[in-house]
Amino acid sequence: MKPIVWAALIVIIVAALVLNSQKRGRRQYNYKRRTFLLSRAEREFYELLQEAVGQEFYVFPQIHLSSLVDNRVVGQNWFGAFRHIDEKSVDFVLCDKISLSPQIAIELDDQSHERADRKKRDEEVQRILETAGLPLIRIDNNNRLSPAELAQKIKGKEAHVY
Repeated sequence: MKPIVWAALIVIIVAALVLNSQKRGRRQYNYKRRTFLLSRAEREFYELLQEAVGQEFYVFPQIHLSSLVDNRVVGQNWFGAFRHIDEKSVDFVLCDKISLSPQIAIELDDQSHERADRKKRDEEVQRILETAGLPLIRIDNNNRLSPAELAQKIKGKEAHVY
């Protein structure tokens, strides 16, 4: 084949790929509103947290790590660091009532946290938050704490807030 035919084929293939990717970008997805923001266990724990520390902290549920830690650290690929934390979240975050600064992260552990893949994910979240200086408390969902016991656990971690 002549070089001009090859060039025309390449142009046609590239144009087809570009058009196809543009069509995918215009794909419209449908969504529906969730009935509940939290599971029943999470909602019950949220209410316990409010009772235990609601006078001192704001309690925020379901917070992504990208809202808690800054991925733009000198000397690393910021986009790669963002992608690493983008799909990870913690169950609750306690924030200072004046500045809204995150003070303590809380994970409510259920049976899913016993799976090998989840343990690996939990260890990485722990490492990320420790590196960033944000304490993490893990609470066993099966361990029913009173508001006073929960407040005491939080006070113990609060002493380590940076």
